Parts: sequence; structure tokens; C-alpha cells
Amino acid sequence: MIPVLTADQMREVDRLTIERGTAGEVLMERAGARVVETIEREFSPLSRHRVIVFCGKGNNGGDGRVVARLLQQKGVGAIQVMSVDQPNEKPIDAPTLIVDALLGTGLKGPPREPYLTLIRKINRDFPGTKVVAVDIPSGLGGGGECVRADVTVTFTAPKVEHFLAPGAADAVGKLVLADIGSPPELVHSDLNVSEARDFAKMFAPRKPDAHKGNFGHVLVIGGAPGKMGAAAMAGLAAARSGAGLVTVACSDSSRLAPELMSMPLDDFSLDRMTVIAVGPGLGPRRELLARLMNQAKVPMVIDADGLNSIAGTDFQGRGVETILTPHPGEMARLTGAKVEDRLATARGFAKLRKVCVVLKGHRTLIAFPDGRVFINPTGSPAMAKGGSGDILTGMVSGTVAQFPGDIETAVRAAVFLHGRCGELAAEELTDRCVLATDLLRYLPRAIRECL
Repeated sequence: MIPVLTADQMREVDRLTIERGTAGEVLMERAGARVVETIEREFSPLSRHRVIVFCGKGNNGGDGRVVARLLQQKGVGAIQVMSVDQPNEKPIDAPTLIVDALLGTGLKGPPREPYLTLIRKINRDFPGTKVVAVDIPSGLGGGGECVRADVTVTFTAPKVEHFLAPGAADAVGKLVLADIGSPPELVHSDLNVSEARDFAKMFAPRKPDAHKGNFGHVLVIGGAPGKMGAAAMAGLAAARSGAGLVTVACSDSSRLAPELMSMPLDDFSLDRMTVIAVGPGLGPRRELLARLMNQAKVPMVIDADGLNSIAGTDFQGRGVETILTPHPGEMARLTGAKVEDRLATARGFAKLRKVCVVLKGHRTLIAFPDGRVFINPTGSPAMAKGGSGDILTGMVSGTVAQFPGDIETAVRAAVFLHGRCGELAAEELTDRCVLATDLLRYLPRAIRECL
């Protein structure tokens, strides 16, 4: 996992780094050098480029001036520094690369003049020109217009805006994390981003004498008349994710994969179940959910109609063993208010109700009852299709069934793999043609990438 910092946290890391003996000028020189190294790696050879470096007045602008000097020393074809002090200066002809060093993190409100003019110039006056942002695309997180970068080089740790600011998906481009010498022990946060290597231990080869009883028994409760597909997909995903046994309590077992067992929707037993997944295609069942919340003694994943059936109640979960997987609309019904700040909403609800919240969407958030939140970096617009959430419910359930002693990592792994499957499916099938069940075809490849 990688810590994600706020602007205030990053300033504190810089302050303590300087206090320990690294001069601010040295940090700036290192930052500029890391940007130039990235430019060399991504856009070589430098000699063919005509570069404009847009510089602001603060530290971000200072980084930009270091970049300009180092590029000139390395023999870039032509270079120009455009400053906020001269926003109307005529740019060089036919630039091939733009470096954005106008504004850094911690922007309060939309960018004002003369920054706004220069941001618009970067975005509109140089079609086809590659843009490299220093630390953060200027204006991102301020609620107004921001630079749209192809590559963003950030220092020490990613910033919250890179993942969660409105417009970040179109503005950040490829995010490059560069080390400028801040002591690692200073870099910590209750917000982190998951990475593939976090889950390597979960996918090591199984013991030769393992049997199905070692890997849990998932009960999926759902699939009311007319909605059987949701429960069938969740059950299949739980099995494909590695659960030893999967039973689906549903209205019609004829649509289930042959590997799945079944029970009647209105006459099921919780005996010998190690994980319960409730909600896919269930329909409104408030009394059923109330009973499960009171009686279930094993981890429970609640999705879809399961969430709608507890909305408006004063339910309390059992910590990480109660896992909710809402999309923003379902989250709004749970909280009784529109989701304006996804991070604050997920964190606050997880703490208040003692649950694990998987708030789905671009950059899905996994919030734990102690206030820690993980950003999931994987996913694709190809997954914006009915059934994707049912597949996630099954994957979370199946992964938790195998690792009941580390539910936090199991949930994060399932969300990460689900998103990665979407990315892999889109590469082959395009964003438009991916079906929810297609995601499971790519799960073996996604797992191998974690090893």
C-alpha cells in the first residue's frame, strides 16, 4: 500500500525533512531532476523537443525553473519559460512539450487570474502537445478549470487530489511517484492506495493436502422471481474466486451453474456457512435483513436490495465482519443525504455504524471502522453495466471465505482484482462489449499479476 497525503500533511513532511538537515533548495533541485528524468524516459530524445515551462510564483514554480535549467543543460531543442508575471508573452512556435508548474497542492477555490489564463492557454492553444504536470495539474482540487496532463510527476507520496478531486480522471494522466529524499518514517496517513503486491501472500500455491472445507462455504441470498441472474452471478463469482463451497438461496435454481448448491429463498439454513452474501436480486426484505443482522455470527456482505432493506434503520455492524458494497445512490439512501464528499461519507459511515464500506465508483473506496480508508486504483468504464456489482459481491464473499483471519486484506484484494479484470477485459473486448460475467474470464490473469 502507498500512503496518500493531503496538502497539509505534505507540507509537514517537507518541514520535518528540512528540520532534519535537508535544505529546501536541495528538495527543489531533486524534484526538478525527477521531472526531467521522467521526461527523458517518456519522451526521448530531448533534442527533438521544443518545450514551454509554465511557472507560478511559489515552490511549484521554483520546481519548474529547475526543470527548465536542467532541460537546457541536457540539450533540449528549444525552451521557453512563461511566467505568471508575463501571462501574455508570445509562446515559441510549434512546441512539442509543455511543463505545467503553475500551481501546487492546497489550492483554495478555483484558480484566479493570471493563472486561469495560463491554464486555459495550456489546455486550448497547443492541440496535440504533450503536457507534464509538476506534482499536480494546476487547478486540480480547486473546483474550477484545471490543466489536463498526459503525465503527472508527484513527489514523496501521491496526493488526495490525484485520485479523488473532481476531474482527476481526465486531468492527471499517468501518475509517476518520485523520491526526493523525504525520510519514509515521516510519510504515513490513514488514507492509502492499494497496489498489487499487497495481495501476493493471498495467492501463494495452496497446500497439496488442501480440501474444499479449508476454503469456506458461502451462502448467497437473493434471486427473487425475475431477478435470478443477480444471485447466479454472485454465486458463480464466489466459486471462481476460490471459495470451497457455494450455496445460493433463491427462487429458481435452474439458472445456477452446476458447481453451485441451492436452497429455497424462503427456507434456507445458516448452518455450516462461513460467509453470507445477501442482496443480489433479493427485492425488499426488511424483516429478513433484520433477522440476519441479529442472528448471523459470520462475516456478511450486504449489497443491492440488502442495502435498501437496512436503509433508514439504526443498524450497527460487527466491525469488519459486516461489509457493505453500495454505489453512490445506495449510499445516499443509507445516510439519508446526497453523497457530496465520497471520502468523508465512506469514512464517517464506517466509523458510525461499525462496518466496512466499499463505496463503489471510479476509485472505489474501502473504509474501515477505525477510520482508515483505502483507494482502489483499478477499474474501467467497461464495468458500467448491469451485473458488475453482483460479480463484486461474489468475489468479496469468496475471498473472505478463504481468509477469515484477514478480512481487511481479503476485501481490498477482491475489489482490486475486480477492477483489474475490468481493465483486462476492456483491452480485449473494448469498453462497450464487456459483460459482467466476462470479468471472471480474466481473474486468473489478474491474480497472477499480484504474485
